[in-house]
Amino acid sequence: MFELPKINLKGKVSAQEWQTRVELAACYRLFVMHGWDDLIHTHISARIPDSDHLLINAFGLSFDEVTASNLVKIDINGNVIDPNCPFEINPAGFTIHSAVHEARHEDQCALHVHTNETIAIASLEKGLLPLSQYSMFALASMSYHDYEGLAVNHEEKLRLQEDLGTANFMLLRNHGALTMGKTIGDAFMHMYDLVRACQVQLQVMSTGMAPIFVDQSIVDGIKAQANIVHSGLTGGQKAWPAMMRRVSRQYPDFAD
Repeated sequence: MFELPKINLKGKVSAQEWQTRVELAACYRLFVMHGWDDLIHTHISARIPDSDHLLINAFGLSFDEVTASNLVKIDINGNVIDPNCPFEINPAGFTIHSAVHEARHEDQCALHVHTNETIAIASLEKGLLPLSQYSMFALASMSYHDYEGLAVNHEEKLRLQEDLGTANFMLLRNHGALTMGKTIGDAFMHMYDLVRACQVQLQVMSTGMAPIFVDQSIVDGIKAQANIVHSGLTGGQKAWPAMMRRVSRQYPDFAD
């Protein structure tokens, strides 16, 4: 039995940092609850408000071990801020997250998954198709990034940033998915929509029958509607407190 170092940062960091830590830890537990985790791989990162520092999971911890206190605070170059921190981070995961946070200062949170469904759809030439209401939200702000091997090449960062642009949803070819959000709740809702869209598309394709595609005019007009339904106070932040309560009931230690 390998014991994790015991850390308690409550009351030892700013109120803004602690709130970010609690919400980010909750998001890691939601990954477990939705089956989006991948052993110790993939990442969720969040910028501490009014700061250039990011929080990310410690490399080697399963997502149900992530707590508010054991999240690692780093700068944009991947340097761990606290010299006494007993954890390190995953360089491959940091390449992706540093790239998107560097390019998107207005967004607080980035989520990255390797689910079967997102990898499958990302590996199709035409990618995500307009087959469901869930796909409408994603297609309103979708981008793609071609596979370049393990994400440890610093030169890939610029291409990743250019491909992401202003999109909130990205399918990483042969790899998985990425979503961005102005809050942790918004980024989570974006990923929920994208995963569901990929699941529905695979189920429709599995029938072998001709699908009904949503008309392009509807796709083009959905962005304003999506911004109302799934962002800000009427979207991610409306659903997010309920998600936090779900985590509290199932994993009361997440906020330690």
